[in-house]
Amino acid sequence: MIADAPSPLASPLAADGPARLLARAGVRACLAALDAPGEETRLVGGCVRDALLGAIVSDIDLATTLPPEAVTERARAAGIKAVATGIEHGTVTLVVEGQPHEVTTLREDVETDGRHAVVRFGRDFARDAERRDFTINALSLDARGRLHDTTGGVADLAAGRVRFIGDAATRLREDALRLLRFFRFHARYGHGAPDPEGLAAAIAARDGLDRLSRERVRAEFLKLLLAPRAVDAVAILSETGLLLRILGGVGEGGRLARSAAAAPPLDAVARFAALAVRTVEDADRLQASLRLSRAEHAHLTGYAAALAVLHDRPVIAAEAMPALVATHGAETLRAVLTAIDGEPRPLVTPDARAAFDRMEAAGTRPVFPVAGADLVARGVPPGRAVGAGLRAARELWLASGCPDDAEARERLIARALEVARA
Repeated sequence: MIADAPSPLASPLAADGPARLLARAGVRACLAALDAPGEETRLVGGCVRDALLGAIVSDIDLATTLPPEAVTERARAAGIKAVATGIEHGTVTLVVEGQPHEVTTLREDVETDGRHAVVRFGRDFARDAERRDFTINALSLDARGRLHDTTGGVADLAAGRVRFIGDAATRLREDALRLLRFFRFHARYGHGAPDPEGLAAAIAARDGLDRLSRERVRAEFLKLLLAPRAVDAVAILSETGLLLRILGGVGEGGRLARSAAAAPPLDAVARFAALAVRTVEDADRLQASLRLSRAEHAHLTGYAAALAVLHDRPVIAAEAMPALVATHGAETLRAVLTAIDGEPRPLVTPDARAAFDRMEAAGTRPVFPVAGADLVARGVPPGRAVGAGLRAARELWLASGCPDDAEARERLIARALEVARA
């Protein structure tokens, strides 16, 4: 399609989406500030794609023929805050009413090695489009409302087809992370089976995953798990052996499917736990292999601990729920209960699930009503005896269904004193 010709919109797309995007105050301000004789600035990439789908656009990206210094100068002259967020790559962020708009000078690849690209600034929007990953991400929209499509992205978007620009193998050699992005974008925008050429190239490029930083792999995979067709995409990753390469183990597809269908939705780490974690050792291995954050690792270990406790019991009855919530927390327990729903062990009774739902809705977690100060006030010297007494009292509290009334509290203190003074 000729770069200067407006692209026809297929019926499934939102024909008014580009106009609504251009009507945004921040977009208008940025385009006006960067309007200069002999230069051009366009909206590019994901914001154009999502506008065509009628989706809410949050991230605004623009490409320009202006060099970064000129972008900064013109923005400030227009009263717009300009931040050099990626000046080495030609990117300046313009902030309008608190909303960031990333402006990047057109670029051309000079050299790539699968992880990094050496680039130089350019002036050709078509060449800039060709260096992107997928056709649906290579669309641009000029200030006059003309949609530019030099790679067939509009037709692919309408058809639900995620297709590499040009030769798929070449795109993957340029950046191995595109392998995971192919599956993520298919899970988000695709329909039916993945593009055959792209899938074959991704399988052939699997060794490239080993050259990527573990942090990039983890971040991309967690994004994939939040996509609408994540379950299908993960199934394909599993069938092709790529999932084993990412996780270092076999995934639990059924548990992922149940977690992905949960309402309200579970977050990416909870879905990841359902897919990849069976034991605490799994959580530790994944922390090492994917450089999980401390919070992510804690989430996975908590999930594994709750899963182990539940699987030790053939039946979970309603009276067990207060102790389970007190020990593991409602968030972790919901993730586990969702993942194992319908499995033969343990059997979670309807009354138990109803009890959990009530506790989760209330937003409260049972709190052990005895403290060390209670024992010290009754003559127990601070030290190990206090700890032993509290542990014994907590065991009784959990076994009794986590009571918090005054009479129960006195019974617990009595139990603690009995052990502490023994």
